[in-house]
Parts: sequence; structure tokens; C-alpha cells
Amino acid sequence: MSRPAFAPGLPERLDFAKGGGLLPMIVQHAHDGRVLMLGWIDRAALDATLATGQAHFHSRSRQRLWRKGESSGHVLEVRALTADCDNDSVLCLAVPAGPACHRGTATCFDGEPPVQPWLNALEDLIAQRQAAGGEGSYVARLFAAGLPRIAQKVGEEGVETALAAVTGDEDALLGESADLLFHLLVLLRARGLTLAQVVAELERRHR
Repeated sequence: MSRPAFAPGLPERLDFAKGGGLLPMIVQHAHDGRVLMLGWIDRAALDATLATGQAHFHSRSRQRLWRKGESSGHVLEVRALTADCDNDSVLCLAVPAGPACHRGTATCFDGEPPVQPWLNALEDLIAQRQAAGGEGSYVARLFAAGLPRIAQKVGEEGVETALAAVTGDEDALLGESADLLFHLLVLLRARGLTLAQVVAELERRHR
């Protein structure tokens, strides 16, 4: 079992006294950046987390140490721990073994999860170009051409991606895959959908 990475002296730096012995620990998915949950830790929970590599918390309702997933099996494998600038809260990067929320959802927070920061930014840019309209950008011209043309481009890029894979040209495959993903984002936007919804569907199928 791997041990989480953390700055030297982290346990001593944390100001547990400021919170009456408890500090908030925000758990973020180590792979995609989603905020999974927020829990409370005391020094015992921190020590257990560092010793085992799995997230431990202090249960305020039961007044005891508890390991996330001790009954469900949905443990949080910790990858890194960092303190904030005031040393009175902790950010935990972790990989969940199942839903992080007791409701059976991926996170304890409602709403669509982010997919990947740069892809999220690209989706925003596509939306901006759609709103701006005109002939100033390729994206705007695609939206002006209409849904059938956008769908046609996705089909074309899909074929070119498959051909690049068959020929064994890795650079071509990467380039065509990027083109395919880009045009898929445009198509989803044209239909009022998001990549996060696609990911949520994949997660639903996995469960």
C-alpha cells in the first residue's frame, strides 16, 4: 500500500488548536480534480491517514476515529496531503474505490463534475465562439453551417482516426484523435450537452 506524499513537518505545522482540535480536510479526486467530500480530522486521524495511506477522519457525531469506507469498502487511497496558507485546513488528493458519498453518488456535491481542467476551458471557449458568431473563427463558421455539417465533421474525423490507427502512424493517430474530440465537443455544444454528461453516463454504466 502506497503512502501519501506530504511536505516535511506537515503534522507539526497544522494548527489544530485554532479549530479546537479539529481541522477541515477537503478531498479532491487525484485524477480529474473533482471535489469528492469534506470531512474533519484531528491529529489521530491525520496520523492514521499518513500511516495507512487511506483517508481517516474524526466523526463528530460518533466522537471517534473512522476510516472512510470501513463499512462500504469505498476507501479513499490518498496520493498527497497539503496544508493551506494558514495551516488550518488540509487538501487531500485521493483515488476513490467507489462512490465517495453515502448516497451512492460519485461526490457529496450536486451538479455535473468537471472532466479535465483544460477540456473544460475548451468547452467554454467553444461556447464563447458560438455566442460571438460571425466568420471570425472556424467554430463560429461550423455553428453557422448547422448541425448536419457538424455531425458530418465528427463522422469524417472518426474515419480518419480509424485509418490513422490502422496505418500505425502514432503521430497521425494523436492528431486525428484530437480533431475528433474537438469536433465532438462542438457537436455536444450544438445539442446543448456537455462532456461531463458523457463521463457521467460512462460512470453510470460502470456502476
